[in-house]
Amino acid sequence: MTFPYLEAVVGFMILMYLFETYLDLRQHSAHKLPTLPKPLEGVISQEKFEKSRAYSLDKSAFHFVHEFVTIVLDSGILYFGILPWFWNKAGDFLVYAGLNAENEILHTLAFLAGVMIWSQITDLPFSLYSTFVIEARHGFNKQTVWLFFKDMVKSIVLAIVIGPPIVSAMIVIVQKGGPYLAIYLWGFMFALSIVMMTLYPVLIAPLFNKFTPLPEGELRTKIEELASSLKFPLKKLFVVDGSTRSSHSNAYMYGFFNNKRIVLYDTLIQQCKDDKEVVAVIAHELGHWKLNHTMYSFIAVQTLTFLQFGGYTLVRNSKDLFESFGFHGVQPVLIGLIIFQHTVIPLQHLVNFALNLVSRSFEFQADAFAKNLGYANELKAGLVKLQEENLSAMNTDPWYSAYHYSHPPLVERLEALDKTNKKED
Repeated sequence: MTFPYLEAVVGFMILMYLFETYLDLRQHSAHKLPTLPKPLEGVISQEKFEKSRAYSLDKSAFHFVHEFVTIVLDSGILYFGILPWFWNKAGDFLVYAGLNAENEILHTLAFLAGVMIWSQITDLPFSLYSTFVIEARHGFNKQTVWLFFKDMVKSIVLAIVIGPPIVSAMIVIVQKGGPYLAIYLWGFMFALSIVMMTLYPVLIAPLFNKFTPLPEGELRTKIEELASSLKFPLKKLFVVDGSTRSSHSNAYMYGFFNNKRIVLYDTLIQQCKDDKEVVAVIAHELGHWKLNHTMYSFIAVQTLTFLQFGGYTLVRNSKDLFESFGFHGVQPVLIGLIIFQHTVIPLQHLVNFALNLVSRSFEFQADAFAKNLGYANELKAGLVKLQEENLSAMNTDPWYSAYHYSHPPLVERLEALDKTNKKED
């Protein structure tokens, strides 16, 4: 008797859905609390708190519906054999088009085209409601319906241009990899990640947003002086027009070796009236660089990728595994990867939890780094401003945040900064 892989996978998916729904209910209850956490009393205005509370409750209610529909569709697709049915229909389409259905690359691309169409159809109502109802209701959405669909078309075109070569290469590598398959797959994905990190900000991101140099002035001077004092190889300093789509704000940096760039959202500059608050946020980001957090994260991702490919090589020829999911007589590379990803879901949840723990630790360290540079008060003010303007949740359930959050809640970050101040005093 073979092991019931399909039933085990679907069963665990449902169990995880129930567990995460329980956490969501705890967080929903936290959103309903009528008062601010004590550390935020007098820091966050009551008006902002009420707006944040309403926004969080709206998003939470929407999340319940979205997750329910998602688990029904995902578990149904697996349990009722929709995946192999879809694969067979992709082959039928190739035959109808006069192409060779025995060519695994063509078969896979046809399958992915169908999946992309299905995903667009099922995701579109949720994306439209999230953007033009929830985000608009709370004053965040700035994009028009035309811009929304324009971005969607651009994303589809990019997927059509970039996807086929990548998928084809992976299929060839698996077919020819032999005993060193895991190394070849990892090497390919490593090279691909380097290429994409290089090309994305230069060729892809500008297709969706406009990047302009930060104008000369006090803010630019302060950021350049800070970067220089830390020997951060800043080459370019940009402002991105995030306000064309949303009033949410952020800042980030990217680049390799001695070619680093910093990007500020125009909304961040508009919302932080004091330049020192913006500089403090950048000091936090530079702390991640100075403390090698970016490098550690990159190494962790690459290690996990290699281990995943190693696990995949162990099960890719398992006839019982493929047959359990409805694939009889065929073992397509892409399907093998999909099935493998589903079979290691328990490990993925544990790994994600561990990565969140590490990420939160990094955030505290970066905050302390900015504080040691003399930006404690400015960073606290900047964090509060970001929390207010983004209407982020003020009350957080400890179980929910421990499981989901890659960044500590605002209360914990402010308390940590206050503790370091007290130690110095």
